[in-house]
Amino acid sequence: MTATAVMTSHERSAAQAYLRLLSTVRAALDSPSDRPQGPLALEGVIAEADEALARAGLAGNEAALFALVGSLHTGGAPGREEPRP
Repeated sequence: MTATAVMTSHERSAAQAYLRLLSTVRAALDSPSDRPQGPLALEGVIAEADEALARAGLAGNEAALFALVGSLHTGGAPGREEPRP
């Protein structure tokens, strides 16, 4: 059964931190190959995402995280479902 719930501030922060991490990695990988790059430093954005996931109780629960991230793009609240085995 799926129930609609309002995203908590910690859940929203976790989803936004994941999206920032994703954006940083995409920008680094999409850089033109003829432009010299320094080393890719992801430690800060990875640490931010890890901390936000832990605060929201989502560490290790990718299904819930991706539902939250998806709801940010659709503008709705995520459905709460039991994870599939």
